[in-house]
Amino acid sequence: MKAAVIVFPGSNCDRDMQVALRNAVGSEPLMVWHGDSDFEKVDLITVPGGFSYGDYLRAGSMASHSPIMREVVARANKGVPILGVCNGFQILTECGLLPGVLMRNANLLYVCKDVHLKVESNETLFTDRYAEGEIIRIPIAHHDGNYFADASTLDELEGEGRVAFRYVNADGSKGNGANPNGSQRDIAGILNAERNVLGMMPHPERLAHAELGGDDGKPMFDGLVEALS
Repeated sequence: MKAAVIVFPGSNCDRDMQVALRNAVGSEPLMVWHGDSDFEKVDLITVPGGFSYGDYLRAGSMASHSPIMREVVARANKGVPILGVCNGFQILTECGLLPGVLMRNANLLYVCKDVHLKVESNETLFTDRYAEGEIIRIPIAHHDGNYFADASTLDELEGEGRVAFRYVNADGSKGNGANPNGSQRDIAGILNAERNVLGMMPHPERLAHAELGGDDGKPMFDGLVEALS
């Protein structure tokens, strides 16, 4: 399997994603600069976290107009799997690959901590190594992670099983601060209609090896390797 990591000015999780992919695949992913307009054929494209372009205008807004994103969108529309994490999720909504927007956290503060997620769907390339309903622990680090969409879009996401992850407490319950940013319906990650694009605010690449303090993110990368090799 060949993977790529898109790198923007202000990316700060591109190397984390590189390491997670290297460990899972056994070879170096392609590191693609935002100013490029094309790159070699790959089986998976990842859009990492960080603060692309310093989050000027809106988080992910300027990055969505980078030359490379036109190619990413074209490949996504042809079925290439795309994983966007944190700022990558913001970029994917800004360029129209995923619905909704990511707004400022409800408390207007930057939040950096571990959270618990419920795996709502395991019928995807990204989640099939998890059990449906499984509770996993994954770090977050964001200021603009408050997912918003209109009611009809939210109903569509729910009805089509496109909510991939939801914020919960460690025991799987809701409330009591489980939702760290105010996201509607506790949404932490969503899929596009074709289910080849996943955007999520938590960082699976930051908890993909026991030496990092846990490996709840590892099944995502292992599953992608298995499915795409």
